[in-house]
Amino acid sequence: MITLLLLVLVWGVLAYRRASLQRFTLFSAVLLLAGTFWGEVGAASWLVFAVVAGVLNLLPLRISLLSTPMFRVYKGIMPEMSTTEREAIEAGTTWWEAELFRGKPNWQTLHNYPRPQLSAEEQAFIDGPVDEVCRMTNDWEVTHELADLSPEVWAYLKEHKFFAMIIEKQYGGLEFSAYAQSRVLQKLCGTSAVLASTVGVPNSLGPGELLQHYGTPEQKDYYLPRLAAGEDIPCFALTGPEAGSDAGAIPDTGVIVMGDWQGEQVLGMRLNWNKRYITLAPIATVLGLAFKLHDPDGLLGDKPHLGITCALIPTDLPGITIGRRHLPLNVPFQNGPTQGKDVFVPLSFIIGGPDMAGQGWRMLTECLSVGRGITLPSTGTAGTRLSALASGAYSRIRRQFRMPIGKMEGIEAPLARLGGNAYLSDAASMLTVTGIDLGEKPSVISAIVKYHLTHRSQQSLIDAMDIHGGKGICLGPNNYLARGYQGAPIAITVEGANILTRSMIIYGQGAIRCHPYVLKEMLSVQEPDAQKALAQFDAAVFSHLGFAISNKVRSFWLGLTNARFSSTPVSDATAPYYRQMNRLSANLSFLSDVAMATLGGELKRKERLSARLGDVLSQLYLVSATLKRFNDEGRPEALLPLVHWACQDGLYQAQMALVELLDNFPSPIIGKLLKVLIMPWGAPFVPPSDRLDHKVARSLQTSGPVRDALAQGLYLSAEEGNPLGMLEQAFIDIQQAEPIFNKIVDVLGRRPFTGLDALGVEALSADIIMKEEADLLARAEVSRLRTINVDDFAPIDLAANKEQFSNALYNKNAAPSTKRPAKN
Repeated sequence: MITLLLLVLVWGVLAYRRASLQRFTLFSAVLLLAGTFWGEVGAASWLVFAVVAGVLNLLPLRISLLSTPMFRVYKGIMPEMSTTEREAIEAGTTWWEAELFRGKPNWQTLHNYPRPQLSAEEQAFIDGPVDEVCRMTNDWEVTHELADLSPEVWAYLKEHKFFAMIIEKQYGGLEFSAYAQSRVLQKLCGTSAVLASTVGVPNSLGPGELLQHYGTPEQKDYYLPRLAAGEDIPCFALTGPEAGSDAGAIPDTGVIVMGDWQGEQVLGMRLNWNKRYITLAPIATVLGLAFKLHDPDGLLGDKPHLGITCALIPTDLPGITIGRRHLPLNVPFQNGPTQGKDVFVPLSFIIGGPDMAGQGWRMLTECLSVGRGITLPSTGTAGTRLSALASGAYSRIRRQFRMPIGKMEGIEAPLARLGGNAYLSDAASMLTVTGIDLGEKPSVISAIVKYHLTHRSQQSLIDAMDIHGGKGICLGPNNYLARGYQGAPIAITVEGANILTRSMIIYGQGAIRCHPYVLKEMLSVQEPDAQKALAQFDAAVFSHLGFAISNKVRSFWLGLTNARFSSTPVSDATAPYYRQMNRLSANLSFLSDVAMATLGGELKRKERLSARLGDVLSQLYLVSATLKRFNDEGRPEALLPLVHWACQDGLYQAQMALVELLDNFPSPIIGKLLKVLIMPWGAPFVPPSDRLDHKVARSLQTSGPVRDALAQGLYLSAEEGNPLGMLEQAFIDIQQAEPIFNKIVDVLGRRPFTGLDALGVEALSADIIMKEEADLLARAEVSRLRTINVDDFAPIDLAANKEQFSNALYNKNAAPSTKRPAKN
């Protein structure tokens, strides 16, 4: 009995520490020797040990007796993987998210990633041209009067190469880092979402990105300098009426035929397409087009159906329809449909030339993993940061019941969410672009930040609107929230709808790409060499078994001890978060293996289950990004309330995902057993407390390190046409006026915080304050009224058709007729 208990204990320790099979065998033999010495182990036990150890450790024996029949069963249940599926799964690279999936994250690896920095050239661009174009842009003019950027802004963007941030310098581009692109887009977004979208799309998935990775030298030499100089405006046409989220099902076609091109007969393609939702399409001069290419006459080879292909098409060719616009939720960036009918172009128009025919899907999925990690996460982060800053300032300025509304507990709750989400979102965006700048193409991470940062931005805008009330809902030149609130669903919808991204992509790709062995097992089935396939499967499947056993033991022990003895890289107030992330990482890996083992291919169709597993992976990434940022910043104590809020909220959301997963597991018995195993004492995490909410909310209403951290790099200059900058100035004015107001009230008695200018005059005449203080009160009163007031308009100013409105108004005000109406 002693030997058996020792074996179980030692096996548990070895599994927890991820010891090798050889080490398991060695320690087992030593314990059996000790048991033999104690008289507890006999010949039968040694025989069993010899058989098991021999089969597991002797490779030819293991392959013959175990791996061969297992491989046969696995091939029978494993559905065939299409080329499209394989390209999607293999697209991009794995990075920190794979470490989180292993059940034992190496936190030092996270801390060792370099902190993102701007070069001197990038900083000068942000301080110069970016600030200048923000000054030139009036969002009310853009969204209400012009439904477009002004001609002056368009010219400025082209002149200063805003569309060339990703293009290499040898072609005339800026060749900025992903971090610089993110900071540019965040500053632009604070001024105008239309401005940020217009700049973001050409620097994301589009002709420029595809050309640099796959274009022929001739294509690069011709197009990239023109794109860099703004001579060509690009767009990329992928989605259409029949294929949105299921972009791989596009019905648009190209057929290889001989045709006339510039007076010569050449081998080319006859294209037909119908696309919509295409940003910059109405004004594009060159169209990146995705279509399915067919070769029915075998003019290019022996494959009649080549697959998805990408080509560059000048938009002035006969048969192309372009120019009409969509109107996406009153955020009128250039977006519209395009159609092509029997458009003939040479094969040389294929990006990369004829050799890249049929390679479009691989090209798109690889490039999307980069662009999707920059543009929308950056603009979503900007929306969250600005919502937090604006709501904190407004809550200090706006008073009801004789106090700032931010002191009300009902306001503190959404303020805390705004502050915590702003810090977390910026941290996740920074960690993601760090990976991209290190050369990664993080397909799983880009899906995580696309979904979560746009989702949190939408929720933050809702919180901000609730706090602002009437100030938020009245559109006008001084409204800094409403257009963002209106346009939030745009980011939720594009580049992979958020519902799809959460329920299918994050975990669908993550479980295969991040798991250290699943993809290897799947690819072994595709290997044509039978002996090599069996060897690959054997290595993967037995490593997988050891991995699963280790995560089961780690999950149980970390749950039993509440991760108290788990290792952390720090010993301060954030140490518990690292410990609990170790626990959740083990839970995720273990439950993934259980789900895949019990559900098999059916897991792909259990979208709500896979979404919850994806939520756990996502929250682990978001919380780890928060801790990484805090460490990069030197672990300042002043920012701890934001860190605590973000980490506690993330851990709690991950826990809720696990609870919902196990409560809805297809086998209720297995679900209950798993819950006992990983949460033996019940659910351990709670959401942020009211006390923590109070600290975060108070910090948003006070100038200091928290607001400085959230405002870094945003355009907040106090000038007409920049309502956020004017709000920030009002916030400063009110803070400076409050001590003067309190001094006056102490002498004159209690009074409402209104008429500060008149109060200053009265107090100055009574020698209570100095002239400078009276002037400050007068300035604060102007700022206060400008902040709390809302825009109003003459009725005719709100009419789109002013002539029709005037006629209707005339008829309405005309003298009523005295003639009786005719009877029916």
